[in-house]
Amino acid sequence: MRPFTKCLILILVITTQYAVADGNWPHWRGPESNSSMTSGGYPVRWEPEKALWKIEIPGKGCSTPILWNKKIYLTTGTEGRDTVIALDWSGKQIWQKQLGPEVAGKHPNGSGSNPSATTDGSGVFVFFKSGNFAALELDGSVRWQTNLFERYGKDQRFWDFGTSPVLTKKDVVIAHMHDGESWLAAFDKATGEVSWKVPRNYETPVEGSQSYSTPVVFDHKGTEALLVWGAHHLTAHDAANGKIIWSCGDFNPDGTRLWPTIASPVIAGTVAVVPCGRDDRRQPRLHGIKLGGSGDVTKTHRLWKRKDTGPFIPSPAEYQGRVYITCDRGRIDCINPVTGESLWSGVFPKGKGGKFYASPLIAGGHLYAAREDGTVFVLGLNNGFEIISEIDMKDRIIASPIAISDHLLIRTKGHLFCIGSK
Repeated sequence: MRPFTKCLILILVITTQYAVADGNWPHWRGPESNSSMTSGGYPVRWEPEKALWKIEIPGKGCSTPILWNKKIYLTTGTEGRDTVIALDWSGKQIWQKQLGPEVAGKHPNGSGSNPSATTDGSGVFVFFKSGNFAALELDGSVRWQTNLFERYGKDQRFWDFGTSPVLTKKDVVIAHMHDGESWLAAFDKATGEVSWKVPRNYETPVEGSQSYSTPVVFDHKGTEALLVWGAHHLTAHDAANGKIIWSCGDFNPDGTRLWPTIASPVIAGTVAVVPCGRDDRRQPRLHGIKLGGSGDVTKTHRLWKRKDTGPFIPSPAEYQGRVYITCDRGRIDCINPVTGESLWSGVFPKGKGGKFYASPLIAGGHLYAAREDGTVFVLGLNNGFEIISEIDMKDRIIASPIAISDHLLIRTKGHLFCIGSK
């Protein structure tokens, strides 16, 4: 790559990092990393067969699509290769790029393409279970590519890698927390060179060291920071060098085995709401941790903890200062993040059954919760637990729905739907 080209890419990276306009969904939890879109009017009732468009997605992938300037990017596996696909606003494929051999998923609801892509408007950054890690230009050409597991050691976890890459002002960051040497690393967005790499190792009961959650970029006293959840520890890192600012432990004081970290935390004001435990085994846990401080804040910054609610897989959503918890087995809570109290709770009808894998979406004042059997529930948020509609998409759903410019994008097992008015 020529020096001038590198400089141009770096300028684009810096100037577009925070130019997230309405109508962009740059990574899997949306522009504010809270799975909500405050503006717009989104459909609450629809018939899948009358979608604006529906396209078949080749291969198997469970990642959530992202969107920038009405261009959609998603990952999947095609012909045994890790693949990135770009679509226009009408669902027409613009390009498809294969990046290397695919490692297929082991879990029935997983794939080799669980992590979602992320973009800053200048490039698209992707990571796969195989370890393939790449930055693509918006035309699909490869800016740089490497394999992190070949460089730093193979992945040692029971199931399928699910952590998505996240972007800081300068870098793309990957968290790798498993039974082997765990680390957090930042790579220059323009060149792919390592900016910093720090160890992140904690001793835990069996499977506790394995994490599938995604870091959250946030502001710590004017400093760009990363909130990382895994190995039963919540840590804040300086985005410039990876150094730990503060850490919080004591999330599993009883030493319960087989508690990997899957759901990611969500920030509501000055509080991080952190899912722990396993709702799928009737062992839910939920913690409220006050942000800030330095060093070990375990004894000073835990505001509350609950043992009656908390998701294992779906990550919480935040909207207008409230946090919404969709649990795996169908319970939902609207929580005050400061006190941990439920403002209201409910339980979704069982219907055909199945668990909730997708994270809830909030758009236009409504909550969308997709169950693995293909049922999408739409809730009103003004009068407690109020189901407005229940839509059968007629195909399984693992990926989280997203909201863009009064349209919903819903990825099912085999298709991508665009729902909205003409």
